[in-house]
Amino acid sequence: MSDAAHDDAHADHCRADVWLWRARFFKTRSMAARFVDEGRIRLTRAGSPDSRIDKPSRSLKAGDVLVFAIGGRLVNVRILDCGERRGPATEARGLYEALEG
Repeated sequence: MSDAAHDDAHADHCRADVWLWRARFFKTRSMAARFVDEGRIRLTRAGSPDSRIDKPSRSLKAGDVLVFAIGGRLVNVRILDCGERRGPATEARGLYEALEG
């Protein structure tokens, strides 16, 4: 499989630490990975029970809901896209939608 085909085949999901970094919840990927390692993120996926994300390499995909506390506030978001890169804040906000409660 070519690199381009490989990238396309996996474009529907990405690593938890990479997504958190691309969505600009963390300044560095290593900070995101440490946060995930500490088990501080709850994942809800359709058809699966709620669970804690325990590894930075855990795959996330569109439709997943994440809940975590950061900077003294509770963040509850639905993933809309994995993104291609860590872009500007306006691009990052397109990767998720904020949910109530």
